[in-house]
Parts: sequence; C-alpha cells; structure tokens
Amino acid sequence: MSASEGLSPRPAIGVSAMLARTVQVHGASLAVIDGDRQQTWAAYADRVARGAEALRALGVGHGDRVAILALTSMEFFELLAAVPRAGGIMVPLNWRWTVNELLHAVADCEPAVLLFDERMAATGAALAQAHPDMKVVALTPGLSGLPFYGDMVDAHSAGEDAGRGGDDVYQLGYTGGTTGTSKAAMLSHRNVLSEAMCCWAEGILRSDCIYLVNGPMFHAAGTWPCLSIIGSGGTAVLMPQFEPGEALRLIAAHGVTESLLVPTAIQMMIEHPDFTRFDMSSLVSVLYGAAPITDALLDRAIAALPHARFTQCYGMTELSPVCTMLPHAYLEGEHRMKGRNRAAGRALAAVQIRIVDPQDKELPRGEVGEVVVRGETMMLGYWHRPEETAEALRGGWMHTGDAGFMDEQGLVYIVDRIKDVIISGGENVFSTEVENAVASHPAVRQVAVVGIPDAKWGEAVHAIIRLHDGHMATEEDIIAHARLAIAAYKVPRSVVFWEEEFPVSPANKVLKRELRRVYWEGRERAII
Repeated sequence: MSASEGLSPRPAIGVSAMLARTVQVHGASLAVIDGDRQQTWAAYADRVARGAEALRALGVGHGDRVAILALTSMEFFELLAAVPRAGGIMVPLNWRWTVNELLHAVADCEPAVLLFDERMAATGAALAQAHPDMKVVALTPGLSGLPFYGDMVDAHSAGEDAGRGGDDVYQLGYTGGTTGTSKAAMLSHRNVLSEAMCCWAEGILRSDCIYLVNGPMFHAAGTWPCLSIIGSGGTAVLMPQFEPGEALRLIAAHGVTESLLVPTAIQMMIEHPDFTRFDMSSLVSVLYGAAPITDALLDRAIAALPHARFTQCYGMTELSPVCTMLPHAYLEGEHRMKGRNRAAGRALAAVQIRIVDPQDKELPRGEVGEVVVRGETMMLGYWHRPEETAEALRGGWMHTGDAGFMDEQGLVYIVDRIKDVIISGGENVFSTEVENAVASHPAVRQVAVVGIPDAKWGEAVHAIIRLHDGHMATEEDIIAHARLAIAAYKVPRSVVFWEEEFPVSPANKVLKRELRRVYWEGRERAII
C-alpha cells in the first residue's frame, strides 16, 4: 500500500489560493494605488472574483488564453488573479510591438478574449478584425461601443474558483526577443508561487513593502513583483509606464520602499533635473537587473540614494524570472575589493545552477561556460514549440544562453550573452568586461561594446559611447584609458561617439544586435 492510498487528492495550490491567504491575513491593508484610486486586499479579492465571472460569461474556461494589451493599471492588476480564477491563462502582450508582431503572437496563442485600453485601441481593433472569433473587451470606458470591463465586473457576482494550480499553466510570457524572434514561455502556478517564496526568503516584496511597479506588465519585471505582492499582502503603487520624473514623484508621495529598476532607469532617475527636489529617503531597497550595470553607474546610484540597499537580480522569463540575487553586502568592503560586486549573485533557495561546456559537462569553479539552471521556477516549456523546448531544457536544465563562471563561494558571474562574446584573433573577449573598463572614464555616460568585422582578426572590439553633457573625449583618450584596466587584446580597436539614445528593448535592455547590424549586414558571415 502506498503512503497516499486512501487519502484525498492533494490540492493544487495556485494564485487564487495565494490571494485567499492574503485576504485572511491582510484583508484590511492597502493593496494597490493607481493614481487617485485605491483598494484594500478585501476589495481587490472581491473585484477579482466578480471579474472572473465576467470572463466566464465571455466563454473563458479551463486553459483558454486571455490576452491583455494595455498599460499598467488597476484593471490589469486585477486580471492577474481574475484570469486564473476563471480557469484561463494570462497572456500579457507587448504594447511596443508592431501590429505585425502582435498578429503573430495572437495567431500563436489563439486567445478566447482580448482586452485592451484606450492607448491600444487602434492596434486592438486591427487584431480583432484579423481574428473575428476572438471576444474583445475595453479596459477604458467608451471605446467604440465595446463592452467595458469595469461595467462587466459590476454586473456579476462572485462564483466558484476554477481551482487551477500546481503545474497548470498560469501565463504565457513572450520573451523579450533581444536575440531574435520572441516565443512564449509557459509558466505554471507552481513556478510563480515558488518565485514569490524565494523573494520572501531573500527579504524582499514582503507584507511591509510599498512597491513601485514601474516595469511594463507584459514583461516579467512587471508581473513577477505584482504576483509576489499578491502573495505577501504588501502594497503596489502603479504607474502606467516608466517616466523618471513621475517615478520620483510617486516614490516621495507614497513613501515607496522598494522597486526594481533596470540600469537605464536608474541612470535616468539620478540624472533627472528634479532629482534633488524629491525626498527619496523611504526607498530602502533597490533591486536592479535585466541588463548589466557598470561599476561607475552603480557607485553613482549608491551615492545618490544613500538610504537604499541595492540587490542585483539575474534571470530570464523562462525562470519566472529571477534565479540569483546579490545582496548589498557584496557591493562594499572586502567583497568589493575582491570584485564580488560584479557577480550576478548566488542561487535562490529553490534553484540549482551549473556552469557547463558545450557537451553539458559541468566545469570547474572559475572556468567560463554556459549558465544552466533548474528548479521549481523553471518553465514548463515553450508554447507549441516542442523542438525548441527540448533544446532549451535538454538534460532537465534551462540553458540560458549566457556565458559565465562560478567562484568558490558559489557566486555566479555573467560575462556575456554567448552570442555577444567577441572572438578576436582566437581570443574570447567578453563585452561586459570591456564596458566596465570604458565606463570608468569620467566623460563616459553609457557604453555598448560589440564585435565588428575585421579582415585580420575576424572580429574587432568596437566601443559605441554616449558622453555626459558638457564632457569631451577622443577615441585615443578612451583607448588609452581602457589599456590601464584590461589586457591589450580586449582594448577597443575603434570607438564611435553616439549622439542619440541607444536602441533598447521594452525592458530597457540595449539591443546590441541593432548596433551590430550596420556593420554585419550583407556579409556572408553575419553576427546579428
């Protein structure tokens, strides 16, 4: 007789169960602030339950996809829990994509319902025209006679929860596409709950946090903190889309204690002309990640926000999304002197990490290989892409595509995207190392290092630089400065000065493939 024989089936715990616990413990606490609108957790849960019935009335059942094309709002925050309660699967769509890119995603996931706001009205109408069987709902009142989600919620009463959880798919997360065509990672309820618990274990996104949601909700950097807060009972302060001045205002106005800021957002905030006008003393925890940060920018940020503890986060959509964190202690003192501030962090509690060679054999500590990850936060696979799933998850490990190494303390260091490694004269040059060396020049505001074609070396190290306003530097200055910090073969062989903003992804990652494109297009060997 097995240990489970004769027992009732174990319930599959999901987002709905997580919310139910929050209401029991924190029902009267403030859940969300959206402009002049506020909700307690009890009020939020009531709206979620009635929103789920509104979705069911549209025909949403178990496993049906519900697509959302909208800026961050209270309604979007409600749908994070209402969709699974109705039995559906969340599909946040990237509102920065073109209509053609969105048409591809909609054809891929075949949503039963599409909800969009006023900002996305024209695009939403185009998607609806191409997919006439898809139900369409407005998240803003008065949109071309479409049913308004808020009215639908008001018209329904709470019903039973669909009971989704465990390995049921919670969300299709379309990847950022910084290295090519976007695809949808299937994240389960178990994935997102495990990620939330890892965060609480690290001391972030707990019940006492007031968190500024500044990342877009179609991106993991937007949905992951929100789901963690739904489980902890903290407070989410919403902004429709990131704008540095508004972020500063919201932090000061609501006493924001935590936020995840990508490096470009950090730079925009501390360089904002009104930065010193706002009281930032409530901000005691800054999470940073999604793209490499230079030592120079990190030092400026720590000086500008002396009350804050900085925690680096590393991961990807397929990992729900964070798999390592680096606490503030590693940014100073002996750790800093030993360069540990440049680590991506240590594995979270529910995560295992290895560094492997091309044959997936684990490498000794200190050797560079591909970072592979497994654990409770690892995606189920890619939606309708079995071959790509098998490749990414071969051997039961998520192959990140990042090159890195692990030190004797178990700290993981990311040296580059594997596709961004520059091979010059047979030597591997990691662009992030070169960027750190160049960024320490006082005139350099931002730098991206890429490989460009070279008849002799195959690829040459090339630095693209934005200077601080009012500062001057020459190509010779930059090259001479880099020689002081890195080996000669890593030093940029050429430098250009860039006047405009760098091209970035929706998550504000610099798109190096766009910077490389002009150098490699039309060549037989194209590294894009």
